[in-house]
Amino acid sequence: MKDSKTIIEQYQNAIIQIATQGGTGTGFYVKEFDLIVTNDHVVAGNAEVAIVGKSFDKTLSRVWYTDRKHDLAFLEAPKGIQLSEVPLGHYDEMKDGDPVLAIGHPYGLSYTATQGVISKVDRIRDGLKFIQVDAAINPGNSGGPLVNMNGEIIGVNSFIIRGGDNLGFALPVVYLREALQLYTPGRGIASARCSSCGFLVTAQNIDSKKYCPSCGTELALPEIPEKEIEPTGVQKTIEDILKELGKDVKLAREGVNNWSVKEGSAKIRITYNPENYFIAGDAYLCQMPTDPAKIKPLYQFLLQENYRINGLVLSCMKQNIVLSRIIYDLDMNKETGMELFSNLFQKADHYDDFLKTEYSCVERLEE
Repeated sequence: MKDSKTIIEQYQNAIIQIATQGGTGTGFYVKEFDLIVTNDHVVAGNAEVAIVGKSFDKTLSRVWYTDRKHDLAFLEAPKGIQLSEVPLGHYDEMKDGDPVLAIGHPYGLSYTATQGVISKVDRIRDGLKFIQVDAAINPGNSGGPLVNMNGEIIGVNSFIIRGGDNLGFALPVVYLREALQLYTPGRGIASARCSSCGFLVTAQNIDSKKYCPSCGTELALPEIPEKEIEPTGVQKTIEDILKELGKDVKLAREGVNNWSVKEGSAKIRITYNPENYFIAGDAYLCQMPTDPAKIKPLYQFLLQENYRINGLVLSCMKQNIVLSRIIYDLDMNKETGMELFSNLFQKADHYDDFLKTEYSCVERLEE
């Protein structure tokens, strides 16, 4: 038996954050198969998703396998990166009441672990066994590992019952092993497991480009489309602006109406709220200085700058210094947006360096 702290440290470099246009989720690296495992609903029909981990920056990853029935998907692991080896455990050794850890990224909070116990080891839903746990599994945890106190993966966190009090469910590792063994002989080829008969469908055997050759069930392979489906309206305008400013929008996407980019050492989050019609750009700069003598002059500088800079606001959020801009969506087109965002990006990079040099502000901690 290991303590929770040891297990969490063991998994830090194996847990992967995943983002698409539709949302975010969690995955984990399985070294034995050199793949990232997550839920099918996390990749949400995309053949490419953005991934980021403790030891590598955000990059695109190819989705190679999807399995709607078991809610599994396998992604290509980043090349040349040393990721932690975490073992697959044995579901048949688990019992009701055993302690477990659910690890993931709930609500975008990176590397969160919640502890609980197995409420029922073999809860049946839709003809499959699931591990019912009382450990909190929240949005963003999906696709993360359920781990026993030996540090072994015994399930894949899959879903919750909304309105329930910590009613979480994980797919037992026995189903994951079966899927990995089914996929491995044809690795590197886009494939989907038929939800009706379990046959592995690939581009080489698919019937009429959309039917299982074994039973005729309609399905879709995780193939990159010739032309990507683009967003519309304000979302399209924002992405067009980011492209013009040299940003990769596929990497920038962090769920519905959320984007994140870097400019120099500053990180800028862009959020669109269609309910109040505002677009917010928040550039997270450095953090407050540790020298108390520097804080008062820093506050004075920030207040003075806010009188001088037009449309931008410098503020302090806890220890972070943030440069922000709010734009009313009807006031923004591609041309005006280019000017406003370009100014935000440039000022963010400038202030980040300036505050570190002049006021001994410290590098912002990132998860």
